[in-house]
Amino acid sequence: MWVPRITLYQTEKLYELSTPQPIMEGTKEKEHLLALKVMRLTKPSLMPYHPLISDTRDLQGELLHSIQTSDISQPDGVPYFGLGDLLTLPQNFGNIFLGETFSSYISVHNDSVQQCRDITLKVDLQTTSQRLMLSGADMPATEELGPDQSIDDVVHHEVKELGTHILVCAVSYSTNNFEKMAFRKFFKFQVLKPLDVKTKFYNAESDEVYLEAQIQNITPGPIYMEHVSLEPSSQYICTPLNNAGGKDQKEMVFGKVNYLNPMDIRQYLYCLIPKPEVIKQNKIMKGVTDIGKIDIVWKTNLGERGRLQTSQLQRVAPGYGDIKVTLEETPDSVVLESSFNIICRITNCCERNMDLTLTLQNNQPGGLLWTGISGRQLGKLAPKEHLDLKLTLIATIPGLQAISGLRITDNFLKRTYEHDELASVFIYNDSNP
Repeated sequence: MWVPRITLYQTEKLYELSTPQPIMEGTKEKEHLLALKVMRLTKPSLMPYHPLISDTRDLQGELLHSIQTSDISQPDGVPYFGLGDLLTLPQNFGNIFLGETFSSYISVHNDSVQQCRDITLKVDLQTTSQRLMLSGADMPATEELGPDQSIDDVVHHEVKELGTHILVCAVSYSTNNFEKMAFRKFFKFQVLKPLDVKTKFYNAESDEVYLEAQIQNITPGPIYMEHVSLEPSSQYICTPLNNAGGKDQKEMVFGKVNYLNPMDIRQYLYCLIPKPEVIKQNKIMKGVTDIGKIDIVWKTNLGERGRLQTSQLQRVAPGYGDIKVTLEETPDSVVLESSFNIICRITNCCERNMDLTLTLQNNQPGGLLWTGISGRQLGKLAPKEHLDLKLTLIATIPGLQAISGLRITDNFLKRTYEHDELASVFIYNDSNP
């Protein structure tokens, strides 16, 4: 049996889908002179170690102790650890996950005593949606192949689709009698999903969008999360919120050892801010908008690299109605029984002019009271335009208090728009006994 010598790799035969299909002559199959071998190249794993623990005073204690001492899988210096220092070759086909690189060793061997001529080898990979040429497209035919000689090739392909994949290997050659011979072999394998990605959107009143990405490891082993990022669309500016100590720090909040064990879930948070030119175009901010793509790069225990990129994420922008009210400036905390100012922005989101009146109501439950003129005329506001108002409140009750009680009336339609809980302010007592 001939097996290639490849350091730290095992050559494992793929699951065969069907038998070779030789050229038929009448009803009798012709025996082929060449044999095709297809094997998967996979990395090894650490050899497991199962210690036999017993008391030396037991009947078989000394025997079990001698067996354990002579076990080659026992790790050096850690006698009862579950993994040894040696590497072991996989004993089965293993799993192939989406985003990984599939590597295969292909060999055409002359098992006969005759000379073969004009040998060609073509390798295709057929998926549910396409057929890819992996090898043999531009390679010239091998003129001669003597007895016990072989033609070897290694193909690599980054797997980008789930489901059934079929490796199609076609061999053609000529015998000494210049007879044309050809056959094909098919090898089937399944591509599995390595990660489960779920997303959630949180819309802020200031047009900011917060994206939470939940990534779950559904492989049977731990993986190292090398890189997770959000590539925003042309409409947004992205700020990752996953770094400890602020966005300018390189250390992640997950710690230095960035491993994700099987079935574990990790959350990543990103803030997306619309570009200034996009905010001016109010129609773009409505309806369904593209957010961006999440790019994930990981490594397995022995450094095998995998990469996934999600499809374009979309979110439905919230509807603001005819009038949109946001707070451009507001303090985080205020001393009890003191006044403070806020900057309120009112935007006309409809397609017509509006004649507005501002009313401030202090009948809302809470610890904040409006001061100033209520019922004042704001004048006309054109479509897509906005105006900024400076308003004043007094803090009366300590604690976290909501800014509420702002009413805007459209004098044309006699319609009043109520705006409550625009923001929260922490009120604290600064009196010293």
